Amino acid sequence: MKFINRALLAAAATGAALPAYAQEAMSLDEKVNTAFANFTGPFVSLIFAPLPGTSFPWIVLWLVVAASIFTIYFSFVQLRYFGHAVSLVKGDYSDPDDAGEVSHFQALATALSGTVGLGNIAGVAVAVGIGGPGATFWMILAGLLGMASKFTECTLGVKYRNEYPDGTVSGGPMYYISKGFKERGIPGGGALAILFSVFCILGALGGGNMFQANQAHAQISGIVGDYPGWITGLIFAGVVFAVIVGGIKSIANVTEKVVPFMGILYVGAALIILVVNYDKIGWAFGQIFAGAFTGLGVAGGFVGALIQGFKRAAFSNEAGVGSAAIAHSAVRTKEPITEGFVSLLEPLIDTVVICTMTALVITISGQLILDAETGNYVLNEAGSAIATVDGNSGVALTSAAFASGISWFPYVLAIAVVLFAFSTMISWSYYGLKSWTYIFGEGKTSELTFKIIFCIFIVIGAAASLGPVIDFSDAAIFAMAVVNITALYFLMSIVREELRSYSERLASGEIKKFAH
Repeated sequence: MKFINRALLAAAATGAALPAYAQEAMSLDEKVNTAFANFTGPFVSLIFAPLPGTSFPWIVLWLVVAASIFTIYFSFVQLRYFGHAVSLVKGDYSDPDDAGEVSHFQALATALSGTVGLGNIAGVAVAVGIGGPGATFWMILAGLLGMASKFTECTLGVKYRNEYPDGTVSGGPMYYISKGFKERGIPGGGALAILFSVFCILGALGGGNMFQANQAHAQISGIVGDYPGWITGLIFAGVVFAVIVGGIKSIANVTEKVVPFMGILYVGAALIILVVNYDKIGWAFGQIFAGAFTGLGVAGGFVGALIQGFKRAAFSNEAGVGSAAIAHSAVRTKEPITEGFVSLLEPLIDTVVICTMTALVITISGQLILDAETGNYVLNEAGSAIATVDGNSGVALTSAAFASGISWFPYVLAIAVVLFAFSTMISWSYYGLKSWTYIFGEGKTSELTFKIIFCIFIVIGAAASLGPVIDFSDAAIFAMAVVNITALYFLMSIVREELRSYSERLASGEIKKFAH
């Protein structure tokens, strides 16, 4: 049935008529998949369409150009205020009496838990597989530029958030779009805010939920043996509901423990591989830099490496998507710009550190095959991924690369995948919830309704094969970036004024470290 399902999806994507045998063999699930693919296909194709004459998705260029503009507009804020951002995360300037629900560190951990995930494991393997080690350089560059996008959106998220008498807050792009546009006399803010919220809800239920549950079940069943997905779904749903029913404070209390643990677990394993193969580190960096500018060993050359590097960074850290601004809006602070500083650390940790570690291990492990005659990496029959020693790709490639140095690492990877999936789900539940309450109103009944719906979709995601649904939800997440970045261009001057005011007060000594 897997073969038939792929044929159906391919036909649905191209609009071709289905053969009679396929129509008869289709299960109800496959019929739903096909119908959904036909209905949503044009939207998915539009969001991920390549630029004319290239394989470069326009949405990636949209994100990278915005990150470059914000970097220049704010005079490389990610470099100038890096030290101050670290001080803020440490709590040096934190006043516990400020409005908000979580600390700077908790807000950072919550937002990171939504971005650090399977993309750091499987996505990087795909990028290095297709674009060669040189893709790593462009991935790092895009991550560094993305720090400025996070700074911009998270500053606005705090500035325009709603603060309620009971101490809770609601913030994010939907609030700074509606309030910021109204403040500046720009029409259409309300409609754009609702559009962003709709995309966020769809993205939360799909990419931030069903996909995570589905992949977690695949990893677990691969270790313990095949069993029904709904069992995994029910377990995840129960644990997730126990966390999210307590709101952002409960989510933050979990993520501040889970995120550092899973990050140390994964990076620690990578460091062990690098230490064992220390003599190859220089060679690996040589491959990265040579491949970045010459496309060494890669079909498609320099452009292929650049495309894959930029694509992976954009899809991994979500800078410009606006999701992180929702989590950061809950921070305890009276200075919006401070959370902008804290948030710029996200792409650094997610893309520059964790993704680079994965790429280095894959490069050093020798899993990628070079053709002795051409000097190019060997492509598979589809020409879309580089063949490896055992034909691995994606998560399997990363697992094999780590296993070459640590034989038992696949078990550690399975734990990491489960933790990544869990942390992503609880973070995206909050993003979806705030978008839901923006449309349908605040209140316990409204919030509980969404949380129950979210947990039901966990079970569905783990139990079903819903390829078109996942494609659509991924497209919805990046459609958020179209709305969000458009708004950021109109509102970035407000952020620059916030930065100027804060910088002057910090330099004069008016803003001091808080005595704890």
